[in-house]
Amino acid sequence: MVLTLEGVSKSFGKDNTYVEALKPTDFHLERGEMVAIIGPSGSGKSTFLTIAGLLQQPSSGQIMINQTNTTSFNEKKRAQTRLKEIGFILQASNLVPFLKVKDQLKLLDKVNSNHLSKEELASKINTLGLEKVMNQYPSELSGGQRQRVAILKAIYTNPAMILADEPTASLDSEKAFAVIELIRDEVKSMEKAAIIVTHDTRLTQYFDKVYEMKDGYLNRIN
Repeated sequence: MVLTLEGVSKSFGKDNTYVEALKPTDFHLERGEMVAIIGPSGSGKSTFLTIAGLLQQPSSGQIMINQTNTTSFNEKKRAQTRLKEIGFILQASNLVPFLKVKDQLKLLDKVNSNHLSKEELASKINTLGLEKVMNQYPSELSGGQRQRVAILKAIYTNPAMILADEPTASLDSEKAFAVIELIRDEVKSMEKAAIIVTHDTRLTQYFDKVYEMKDGYLNRIN
């Protein structure tokens, strides 16, 4: 099991400002599994994803990543676990604007030695169709190219789990399908796991399981 959440909840504020953004939730994610989370804005999807990715701590419950209980980890240990186990794909593609694409990867080398070999990297670059952009800056890339670079960054460090927040939000239908297919290929061929938050219900055909988040409650619908 790559990820296990047991009774995980998240609340903010107190008294009149108290909000329970994520109701007590149990969730399991296995290797080779691709999961979608859909739901309206403000329903708790991003809260769930950031908690699963150790970007914020839950108010209650336990989070296990690769059978290790991370709940009591301090921030340094949480950061180390994120770097080793989790690849993030964010809406804004999370690229450093003043670094060429190839240098984005070199930056990751400095914080994580567990990355793709030169041969594996060349293969992924070819699969993603990025051979001609490795010497370009993010501002010189199209939206689709930036998202594909973000995918490359996410898988470069060989994470056990990929977490994506609306990775197709700025893409047309054709590019959106292509991006999801690329993530799915990575998950299935490399026995990784992925959680993808999306508003785009056209993409649900690509997922093994589909959950809906509504008012902080997570329910499987497919």
